[in-house]
Amino acid sequence: MDGKIKVSYTLICEKDTHKELSIEEIVSNDKVVKLLKSEFAKGIRNLDISSYGDAKITLKTTKELYSFVVDKQDFADLVELAEEDARLNKRFKKGCQAVSIIDFVTID
Repeated sequence: MDGKIKVSYTLICEKDTHKELSIEEIVSNDKVVKLLKSEFAKGIRNLDISSYGDAKITLKTTKELYSFVVDKQDFADLVELAEEDARLNKRFKKGCQAVSIIDFVTID
């Protein structure tokens, strides 16, 4: 089993966020409605804001993607190797002590 694998990973942190909001939830917030009116309808009175459908907006932490290359025979140890790569390159910080494998691709 000759060849190489390119592994991509991100760091998992305690303060990572992933939240989905519907447009209906957003326009039901008075502060958001006031902001929308002042930004897009300045000087116009008696406006009503409504939503149609069930569109969603996702709020999530932006992650940096890191990658490294290993032999195919190291496939079973990818998580450990990713953690080692993060340690060697001093990527772990306070509150970020784990990795998440995003993708791996055979390159040879």
